[in-house]
Amino acid sequence: MNRTATTAALAAAIALSAGVSIAAADDHKAGANTEKCYGVSKAGENDCKAGAGTSCAGSSKVDYQGDAWKMVKKGTCVTIKTPKGMGSLTPKA
Repeated sequence: MNRTATTAALAAAIALSAGVSIAAADDHKAGANTEKCYGVSKAGENDCKAGAGTSCAGSSKVDYQGDAWKMVKKGTCVTIKTPKGMGSLTPKA
């Protein structure tokens, strides 16, 4: 294996390792004491999922977007009141 190929292989291994670490951190953030709550985040403050064509975190376009979620303390989602209604454990229309 030449030096360029070795360097490329090493860089790929590091990038893959970083991706696994980020995924593990996201899983930890989502822990057993939290749950996804739809329709409660302000525009651009969602944790993930904001409909077709969005990249994820921070991509919601309007306040309290029904298909955008934010992680909240388990058991509190449906008690969160917004100007568009209560929080939901499933995406809202």
